[in-house]
This record gives sequence, C-alpha cells and structure tokens, in this order.
Amino acid sequence: MSQPSFDLRAAAHQEMLTEGFQPDFSPAVDQQVKALEERKGLPNADGIRDLRSLLWSSIDNDSSRDLDQAEVAERVNGGIRVLVAIADVDTDVPIDSPIDKHAAYETTSVYAGVKTFPMLPEELSTGLTSLNENADRLAVVVELVVGADGTISSPSVYRALVRNQAQLTYNGVGPWLEGTAAVPPKVAASSDLAAQLKLQDEAARILHDERCRMGALSLDRVEAEAVISDGEVQGINARKKNRASELIENFMVAANGVMARALQDAKVSSIRRVVKTPERWPRIVELAAQHGGKLPAEPDSAALNEFLQKRKAADPDHYADVSLAVVKLMGPGEYVLARSGEDSPGHFALAAHDYTHSTAPNRRFADTVTQRLIKSVLGKQPCPYSDSQLDVIAQNCTLKEDAARKVERVMGKRIAAVALRHRIGETFSAIVTGAGPKGVFVRALGPPVEGMLVQGQQGADVGDRLQVKLVGTDPRRGYIDFAKV
Repeated sequence: MSQPSFDLRAAAHQEMLTEGFQPDFSPAVDQQVKALEERKGLPNADGIRDLRSLLWSSIDNDSSRDLDQAEVAERVNGGIRVLVAIADVDTDVPIDSPIDKHAAYETTSVYAGVKTFPMLPEELSTGLTSLNENADRLAVVVELVVGADGTISSPSVYRALVRNQAQLTYNGVGPWLEGTAAVPPKVAASSDLAAQLKLQDEAARILHDERCRMGALSLDRVEAEAVISDGEVQGINARKKNRASELIENFMVAANGVMARALQDAKVSSIRRVVKTPERWPRIVELAAQHGGKLPAEPDSAALNEFLQKRKAADPDHYADVSLAVVKLMGPGEYVLARSGEDSPGHFALAAHDYTHSTAPNRRFADTVTQRLIKSVLGKQPCPYSDSQLDVIAQNCTLKEDAARKVERVMGKRIAAVALRHRIGETFSAIVTGAGPKGVFVRALGPPVEGMLVQGQQGADVGDRLQVKLVGTDPRRGYIDFAKV
C-alpha cells in the first residue's frame, strides 16, 4: 500500500513563517518591480568604466539563475590580474524603498530544496540585477593582481558596465579542469574562453596554496541535493566541491578581503563576517588524535589545516567525514559591526583577518549593505548607515542566517524522509554530527542525509563513525530515525 503524498512546497512555506520570515512580497514591492520593468535601458552610467568587451564568464550551480558575479583574468607583469564583477543591486533598490525594506527584514535567500524563497523579487534577482548571459549590467568590480608567490597587489574597487559572455556551471567546468570529463560545449566553441578559464584556474590555485600556507582550512563537505522531477522528489544526490567551485571560492575570498581593506582604508565602519576561535577545540584535538594527528592545546588554524591535508592525502574516501565533524565543532559564523579604526576578530576557518561579505548582493543583505558603503566611498558621499544601524543589521543578518539554516535543515530532512521511506531496514555508514540535550544526530554518507540516533546513542560524540540502520521516516515532522547496528 503506497503512503499518502506530502506537500513539500506547502511545508516549506509554513516553515518560513514559523522561523520568522515573510516569504510573500507585498503589493508595494510588486509596484516597485513593475516600475523597474517599465524602465527603458540601463540607469545612468555616466563616468562608469565600460568593460563589456572583456571575456567575462560566470560559474555557478546548475540550477542557479541569480548570478551575483562574473570573472575575467589576464596575465600581466608581476602575475595574473583578476577582475571580479559583482551585480549592482543598490542602483535598483534604494535604501528604504519597499524592496529594500523586505530585503532588510529577510536578509537572505532561503534554499528549501523544493523551492527557493528569494530575498529579492525574482524579476530582479534572476533578471534586472542578475549578471545574465549576453546582458549589459552595471557592476561593482574588484580588481587585484595575484603574484606567483600568492601575494595580492594593486587592489582596487570601481564601478563598471559589464556583459557576461558565458554562463557556466560547476559540474560542467570542474571535471574538465580536473581532466576527468570533456570540455563543456560553450568552452569548446571558444578557444579564448578555454584559455581564459585555464588562466583563472591557475590564479585560483596560487591563491589557494597561499591561503593554506596561512592556515585556511581545507574543508571538503558533501552536501545533499534533492533530485526533483515534475515537482516530485526522485532521490538524493551528493554535491561535492570540485575544481570550478574552488576557483570561485578562492576568487570570492580574495575579493571580499580587498573590499574589507578598502573600507578600512577609507576609515568607514562596515559589517564583517567572522568565525571566532572554536569553543570545542579540545574535542577537535581529540578527534585529530583518533586519526593519528597531534594538535596543540590552544586553537591553531595552521596546525589544524596541516592535519586536515594529511588526512585528505591518507584517506581521501573518508576525508569529507572528518571535514564535516570539524565544521560542526567550529560552530557557525556571524556578522559583526567593525567600527572604523577598531580591530575585528577575523575568520578562523579562512585564516583571514579582514573579511566581509560583498559578492552576493542578490542573495544576502549584508552584501547589499557593503555595496552601498563602498559606493559611498567611491562617490565621495556621506556614509549611508550609522554605526548603530550597521550593528542592528549585522545582528539581524546573523539571526536570519541561523533561521535560514533551520528551514533548510528541516526541509532537507523532510525531502530525505520522502526519498528514503522505501529504504527502511537498510544499513548505512554514518558519522555523528551532533550530541547534546536534544539527542545524538548522525549523517548517513550515501546518500548524505541527517537523522536522529534513537537506539545505541550512549557515549556517541561528534566525529564518531558508526554503522546505522534506518528504522523510520516521518516527512510531516521531518524525522529520520536510525539505530546503531
């Protein structure tokens, strides 16, 4: 007898409301969108550099339509010049306009598996403010030169007109760069584009090596991705990092560092993204010892990264398990006010002292705020926010990011419960991802889904590896129950 269907989209909408989001746009927002759509041509671009002739390309997830950035590179004396174009959201979304008020409240797009709840109306985030292929768009460009030794020089930030000439995907470009798959069709059609991507990859590898040398953590998480067809869940796939996603990650970290330092040099307060020193460092030390590693008693990102790299080389098949445990033990990041002239805590996982979020203004409000701050510096205008306003925004961004994670986690469990309800009784390899008053939680490794350990949980702690049996699923409550074998 088949189980009754469960309306995942309705559940996602309700979960958004439960976690304090407003997933539906107001009539005032709709009216502002309509006015923007009726506008003829681009807004005033006087005094803005015209870089449309450059061979810009974007790389993102297969399903992404909200394109926040595009990249281009060229070899120069001293290294490789990298340009990152960031979608200009601020021009179409003035402060205190209806769309801005909605974005300021939501602060983030929420990816609920079966549905995306965008921070901005899709007419903007996937249209007017998205760096879509073959469309002229205003952008904020971060420029830097990557030296052969990984140093960054000649940083600058300016406004420009750009044109994305190739919308590409991680799954298309990554395997090609790794030499495990054929060249993607758009790249095959253009030798210039192929050379351009190889040059970007070269710059990204140099940046990556330098970041690792400085102690940035080489984490390699496996994410669950729902397979949806005609609105129905068909299964769960594992999404892993590849050479293309690492390329973009390294460029974004570099661009965000340049942006943070530009605001600091201009003596402007800003919002920083920080990951403080891990509170559960002793457990990380213990976890390393279980795998033959030795970490110092005091938190040390460089020592931790050295251990992680050794584990990856020694046991690449199970490296994602160790990565996941370390991520859980480090705890989430947060947004904080960085007052002009004051020191900020930095980002432990990235080994970055100066780090802001600036490269995804279609998806994150903190990035939109950062864009407004840098544009006020470039235009020699007064700062658009007071320190107290930035502090309130930072706190709300942290709260809403936590809430978004809850929505995504619950919906991930519901989707997995629907996908796995025909596999009750099967045994899976798993890793403990949480242990506390609410219970012990584990993540099966194939497919990568989380659930509660309802039998055999005594003494289990984060990072432990177990064999578990699926004993029950409940899509309505998002429950997936495992028993230790």
